[in-house]
Amino acid sequence: MNAKFNEIISQEQLTLVDFYADWCGPCKTLAPILQEVKAVLKDDVKIIKINVDQHQDLASEFMVRGVPTMLLFKNGQMLWRQSGVLGRNDLVKIIREHLN
Repeated sequence: MNAKFNEIISQEQLTLVDFYADWCGPCKTLAPILQEVKAVLKDDVKIIKINVDQHQDLASEFMVRGVPTMLLFKNGQMLWRQSGVLGRNDLVKIIREHLN
């Protein structure tokens, strides 16, 4: 998984990584918001979800201490990080700020 993950976040396309857990209430709130963000931004952003219980190595590598935690990558560089739930408009604005 690590090799594939590194390949994905190393792309030029913006990649939003959602670290989540199945038992997490706020994570369930965030899921449809991320679908709306993808519908608005289409191919401008790739959104991937990482289950922290199944991929503890990645959660540890990125020091994820709470879920949901979102990280935004481009060319392998972390551009932004936030824990907790954000609304669609806030997320779209943040991602658009990093498009150029």
